[in-house]
Amino acid sequence: MLGFLSDLLYWFNNMVLVYFFSINTIYLLLITVSFVYIRGQLKTKNVFDLSGIFQSDLYKPVSILSPAFNEEASIVASVRSLLNLEFPEFQVVVINDGSTDRTLEVMIEEFELKPGNRYVPPVIDHKPIRAVYESERYPELLVIDKENGRKADALNAGINAASYDLVCAIDSDSVLESNVLQQMLRVFIEDDDCIAVGGIVRVANGCTFANGELTDIAISNNFWARIQVVEYLRAFLFGRVGWDYLNSLLIISGAFGVFDRNAVMRVGGYLHDTVGEDMELVVRLHRYYREHNLDYKVRFVAEPVCWTEVPESGKVLARQRNRWQRGFLDSMWRHKKMLFNPRYGHLGFFAVPFFLFFEGLGPIIEVAGYITVIIALLTGAVNIQFAILFLTVAILLGVILSLASVICEEMTFRRYPRIRDVLIMTLYAFIENFGYRQIHAWWRLRGVIDFFRGNQEWGKMTRTGFKNKK
Repeated sequence: MLGFLSDLLYWFNNMVLVYFFSINTIYLLLITVSFVYIRGQLKTKNVFDLSGIFQSDLYKPVSILSPAFNEEASIVASVRSLLNLEFPEFQVVVINDGSTDRTLEVMIEEFELKPGNRYVPPVIDHKPIRAVYESERYPELLVIDKENGRKADALNAGINAASYDLVCAIDSDSVLESNVLQQMLRVFIEDDDCIAVGGIVRVANGCTFANGELTDIAISNNFWARIQVVEYLRAFLFGRVGWDYLNSLLIISGAFGVFDRNAVMRVGGYLHDTVGEDMELVVRLHRYYREHNLDYKVRFVAEPVCWTEVPESGKVLARQRNRWQRGFLDSMWRHKKMLFNPRYGHLGFFAVPFFLFFEGLGPIIEVAGYITVIIALLTGAVNIQFAILFLTVAILLGVILSLASVICEEMTFRRYPRIRDVLIMTLYAFIENFGYRQIHAWWRLRGVIDFFRGNQEWGKMTRTGFKNKK
């Protein structure tokens, strides 16, 4: 019996070893591809000047949708950043989703809002609208006050109220850089088949803002925020750029994405009964357009930047990652038909299987792997050499992956001007793999368990607001 258990532990540990080696190797390849791809895009940018396009009639106007629930700490800075965007024609639609704090009152006072008579056609279903507010001082601003229905419901109300054919969905605790629309919408100008574009999201904690504009880029003193700076670099700047290059992008962050409004309405808008509405919509768009043999593209552009506030406590971060994991698995389950289905091409045979097995079910393998290697060592099922090899593959490759992301950032965009901040990112590229990554795997595992238990709770996200200069 003991021999059987030893063999089982040895077999499982080898399987986990292959898992860690495979996922880290694939992401290192993605980073390499992304680095070359980004360098090529930057060279193209230096050759072509886009300003002439947006001074002509070639550009496409956009409606920016910002759902807000209890965001009084950051709503003014966020809305001001949107109103300050450099673009010929746009509309800002803020959807107050039944806030219980002073979110609506703060906006009314700050932007001199008055009740309007604007009609919002109920094309996509959402909770009832209480009132619509407009401002003579800011004619491009529209504020919708509605009953609480969560983020997806609020976005659907915003899509119905939008005046333009392109809609940009962002979080109300986010700030866009002033030229972000020019860079994002260039993709729609260049390719009529494009139906969705994602942009990079960076950590705003530690940065300074004045009148809704970013004035100083810096890294927060908070441990959890610093960890997430490296995480976001790896996930957005190089992970998603690589998937874009492979034409296999399944995720556009709910914090920042631009969509063809007609395409979104064609598939029924955002779903109400999921906590992963952003990913689910993108996967549904892929599925719909492939099932109907329609030409389309879902893209990611690395240069446009959205700065967002991230959790500064382990408790809040754990809730967020739990929800992300549940939303991810929910999207995969709803569209399981795509798995290994030739009808969906490389998405069905590569992207969906990778995300399901490595990202969706990965936490089970990771946590079980750490536990079983300890048990195997104590019982003698594996020797110390195997344990060292396991830790090398599981942790050292992770360190290399994080360091590669920081180095690639410095060799491309260099958004952090201080040497101190670069050194902090380098340090945390090491730190996150010794303790944090294991805790993060546990949070995600809890998300897997909660998904199978049917948990649909959103979880309270505490905000501290942006650091502002008057």
